[in-house]
Amino acid sequence: MADKRDYYEVLGLQKGASTDDIKKAYKKMARQYHPDLNPGDKAAEEKFKEINEANEILGDPEKKARYDQFGFAGVDPSYGAGAGGGAGGFGGFDFGDLGDIFGSFFGGGFGGGSRANPNAPQRGDSIRMALTLTFEEAAFGCKKAVTVERTESCDSCRGTGCEPGTTPEVCPTCGGRGVVQQRKQTPMGVFSTSAPCPNCGGKGKIIHKPCKDCHGTGNERKRKTIQVDVPAGIDDGQTISLRGQGHAGKNGGPSGDLLIVITVRPHDLFRRDGTSVLCEAPITFAQAVLGAELEIPTIDGRVKYTLPEGTQSGTTFRLKGKGIPLLHGRGRGDQYVTVYIETPRNLTREQKQKLKEFSESLGEGNYEDEKGFFRKFWK
Repeated sequence: MADKRDYYEVLGLQKGASTDDIKKAYKKMARQYHPDLNPGDKAAEEKFKEINEANEILGDPEKKARYDQFGFAGVDPSYGAGAGGGAGGFGGFDFGDLGDIFGSFFGGGFGGGSRANPNAPQRGDSIRMALTLTFEEAAFGCKKAVTVERTESCDSCRGTGCEPGTTPEVCPTCGGRGVVQQRKQTPMGVFSTSAPCPNCGGKGKIIHKPCKDCHGTGNERKRKTIQVDVPAGIDDGQTISLRGQGHAGKNGGPSGDLLIVITVRPHDLFRRDGTSVLCEAPITFAQAVLGAELEIPTIDGRVKYTLPEGTQSGTTFRLKGKGIPLLHGRGRGDQYVTVYIETPRNLTREQKQKLKEFSESLGEGNYEDEKGFFRKFWK
């Protein structure tokens, strides 16, 4: 782990960045390096994994606080192990000692809950992944199958880590606590400190016959395909949370969650603004002048719209109820269509002459905006 890049550096942020800044940076970079948008690009795939790992830490307030204070050692106990012979690479200083010292003064420990009782149920870690949808899939909802790799409770030993038919022994040295008490003389006096039990390695129990399938860990790593119900109206950057579909917990604790971050592919015709769908439609000069019956594309298919006479370029009209469904609600937004006049090209000499004659036949009364504009200019 020595070659790991700083998580803030990975997301292009300064240390201490706000939650909103982290979300924006992750969303932008995840879209840029998403494997679906970079097929066959191994470098982009590795970058995407690095971005997700950084977001998993910085996007969790508790993990972020530990990382801000202690760096990688605060979020991965294995980081720096063996450097200088100390726990967590801090020159031999044991954070358990700090907890006991704080406990002596303030009556409480420093992050010592799991150390005080290593057999207490612990919730599993959550898994974060990305899912790419089309514009229509996000609008109307869909079902998607996603595959994740996660730790699950071993089927053979049911999470005990012991060979079926056997049970673990409570460690006689620490009595199942996982830690042993020591008294240390310091310049400030004698302090009672704790250290991992040397007999059980801090687990609080001894397994004499480990399970052959999980080798005593109680968990197995498996690939799991999960059906996801994507709700109608979900937007780019939003997250679907599937409770209990993350990594298995420890000591009978609940599993973590599966957090699916949504990426919506851009559409060729439509843009989204909340529950509104926006698009532009070209019309001819004749249609703008005389009016016309148009066929307008929507996410539901084509609909007819009667364009009134004298429609100006840039006019926007509304198609009620043709927008995005409300997320977890009833009703839909609207579609807004802005028309623009497409100027004809490659006219014949005859067409140009007729157009000139038509233009000359018009009076000032046919151009109210032009007349008003120049009147203000020369005023």
